[in-house]
Amino acid sequence: MVTRVIVLNGGSSSGKSGIVRCLQAVLPDPWLAFAIDALVDSMPASLQASLVAPDGAVNVGPEFRRLETAWREGVAATARAGAPVIVDDVFLGGGESQDAWRKVLAGLDVLWVGVRCEAAVAAGREIARGDRVRGMAEQQAELVHRDVEYDVEVDTTRMESLECARVIAGAVVSGSR
Repeated sequence: MVTRVIVLNGGSSSGKSGIVRCLQAVLPDPWLAFAIDALVDSMPASLQASLVAPDGAVNVGPEFRRLETAWREGVAATARAGAPVIVDDVFLGGGESQDAWRKVLAGLDVLWVGVRCEAAVAAGREIARGDRVRGMAEQQAELVHRDVEYDVEVDTTRMESLECARVIAGAVVSGSR
């Protein structure tokens, strides 16, 4: 089977978005990108405002989960319609989040990628970005990887986005896990 979906999981400010852009540049065919940040940005302001606590903790409720489920189904439908897709997500539920993706992506060849970054480095990036509540990156750095199984792992602490993308693209092109 040919890989149709790449799912990147990592905490806030771990470097996923940069890797996605680089993947789109190095993969031989065009790939569509779907990011959890874009989903959040598309939600009503009132729902967005309730997601992040002052300490950086993310609190999702039933309305967010309902919309997130619909988004996942849409991403899976896009892949089934023939477009290869890259997903940039944050598995706040660890393995349970991966299970939700596994359910909607059943029957598709998926490459599961863990994007790791040391908490202190991610926290520094978070400050430099200026668009995140401080504390989010540090809280998520390890939490999102709990009970998640990967085909490929990269660490942006010491690797640039392009180098990470080349490792991931190599696994896609070769079909190796």
